[in-house]
Amino acid sequence: MEFPAGRIPFEFEREDLAKVVRETMDRRDTNIVGGNISIRVKDENNEEFYVMTPTMMSEAYLGQLSADQILVIQPHTRKVISGTGKVTREINMHEAIYDANPDIKCVFHSHADQAMFWATTGLNMPNVTEATQKLQEIRTLKWHPMCTEELAKYVSEEIKKLGNKALRNGFLLNSHGTLFTCGGKDMLPLTALHKCLADVDITEWNAKVAFKQTLLQKSGVLDGYYSEGNKIGTLQDVIKGVALYNKKVKQNVNGD
Repeated sequence: MEFPAGRIPFEFEREDLAKVVRETMDRRDTNIVGGNISIRVKDENNEEFYVMTPTMMSEAYLGQLSADQILVIQPHTRKVISGTGKVTREINMHEAIYDANPDIKCVFHSHADQAMFWATTGLNMPNVTEATQKLQEIRTLKWHPMCTEELAKYVSEEIKKLGNKALRNGFLLNSHGTLFTCGGKDMLPLTALHKCLADVDITEWNAKVAFKQTLLQKSGVLDGYYSEGNKIGTLQDVIKGVALYNKKVKQNVNGD
């Protein structure tokens, strides 16, 4: 891999990822335990690498990372090509996801504040806000221990089942947090990164709204979950394992 003297490889991507980490902390889209974020990049020789946050990004560094602390990692060997941090134990999950779908450009795992409630229940999060409808189902996966090959293999199989939906998807990891993936054959890695940040943020708002609609159902004010003027299901559907979203309205993939 070649790069200008005095510069670090993938400098622009690493600077941007460091900014995204700070923004994620500021928005309470993760907690002090942090999570981990990666993008899939290629050099001038078309060789693939992961640009990835180091372990302890939030607890040790309080989310205040420099570009040099962001790692450039060789896939599968897990060799650090550049960077001063240490590789997270959850790189196995990132690797497994990238192997499952070659068009995924970003894997974004965080411990988001409001979404964690739904993740701990084992219930699928009702998708009720307009901004989140592009994600369709927001499912809570079965529990597997964090950082294990067991979890990595399980998530990989779930990604394979999604096909192209994995190119804009949000999962809840049971009792663990959120997992967003984004990409496309011609999508730039930083575009995928920013879309993932947007998705975790809007899902946080949805988590809060869905919880309040749940309370209104229990108090008898509502007879179900509502999205864009449509009743999309009930609490009983959620208890039965249904992942609710608004199937009646064509979704706008762009923002406001």
